[in-house]
Amino acid sequence: MTAVKCPTCGAQVEWTGASRFRPFCSERCKMIDLGTWASDGYSIAASDENNSEASDASSSDAPGRH
Repeated sequence: MTAVKCPTCGAQVEWTGASRFRPFCSERCKMIDLGTWASDGYSIAASDENNSEASDASSSDAPGRH
């Protein structure tokens, strides 16, 4: 049996077809995680390289844009 930790509460969850909410232990933990995503509770840190490229692209005057 393979077991994983629930990302929300840390409980052990069997990784089987019978585990209805995997990788979560319950619908409650699944909904807590969904709510965190919906409220922008998770974020991915961008490196300085990516930020400078994005600002360069947005500040350039592309043809056809006003």
